Amino acid sequence: MAGPSIARLGHVGVFCKDVNKQKAFYHDVIGLQITDEDPAMGMVFMSARPEEEHHEFLLCGGRNVDDPDALLLQQVSFRCDTLQDVIGYYKRLRENDVRFDMVVSHGNAIGAYFRDPEGNRLEIYCGTGLKARQPYLQRVDLTKSPDEIMKQVEENVAEFGQVGYVDQSALEEQDIHAAAN
Repeated sequence: MAGPSIARLGHVGVFCKDVNKQKAFYHDVIGLQITDEDPAMGMVFMSARPEEEHHEFLLCGGRNVDDPDALLLQQVSFRCDTLQDVIGYYKRLRENDVRFDMVVSHGNAIGAYFRDPEGNRLEIYCGTGLKARQPYLQRVDLTKSPDEIMKQVEENVAEFGQVGYVDQSALEEQDIHAAAN
């Protein structure tokens, strides 16, 4: 008899210094829907699929760490259905002056990494349907057409998908953005 198993991740909760600022970012820029909130308790429940999952993301007041170098959260990733969605978010984030850590392909996915107003790392990504050994990191230019981007990713995966690939310039770009923040 098999043991119990996890069906999927239900939700992630993040402590915030300024819940209202974070709520505005995740609602207005990322596009999550507010499903419930309790201002007195400093809690905002949010979901991309409220008809399926009441909340996938929870903002809570009370963050008590001020050190900008503290390692609190590795990242929260939001999956999109299409590359066009990722490109649309890339444009929206740029219009909102959000700075990117890196914009890359992992072979099996294409994603844009950036920070929310309190410095938490986020990713907007979509799957490619390709298989690639990890770690795999290739810079991509989301100002190009989806066809051009996928052609570049497919060619790179054909060459390096079996062994993995790390474009050092993407890591250097991430370090430059981290130093500037």
